[in-house]
Amino acid sequence: MTLLKRSPGAPRAWIGNLPVTSRYTFGIAGERFFRAIKDEGKIYGSRCEACDLTYVPARQFCERCLADLEEWINVGTQGEVHTFTLLYENLDGSVREEPEIVAFVRMGDGGIVHRLGDIAIEDVAIGMVVEAVFKPKNKRKGSILDIQYFRPAKS
Repeated sequence: MTLLKRSPGAPRAWIGNLPVTSRYTFGIAGERFFRAIKDEGKIYGSRCEACDLTYVPARQFCERCLADLEEWINVGTQGEVHTFTLLYENLDGSVREEPEIVAFVRMGDGGIVHRLGDIAIEDVAIGMVVEAVFKPKNKRKGSILDIQYFRPAKS
């Protein structure tokens, strides 16, 4: 049966919650990327020599030339604020007491969207250098949240 044809026994509407579960997998490159954050407190990028690009987060293949990316490099824990926004609501729609700062932190030829911390809103600037603050090693679980936030880099 195709998606356009409806089974005669199918319900017209579903009342209540849908009993659907899913599991997201990082893939080969994502697994390695997040394991390095968890185990080493390092951020890796994958390098395409042909296109002269360093992908952050690291990837398995180059999106431009489709080459396998086998060279992984430690890009450090510092990046540059490319853009940022302020969140005034929580995920449930309730109003936050204090706005949260979320930024795109450029690293290599890519970057990471994450929270900024240890900084007043009025001090955030495009182009400022920030550094990752990791959770203690025994609290890391292998996700982007193992980075608590980015803060202004110490000189």
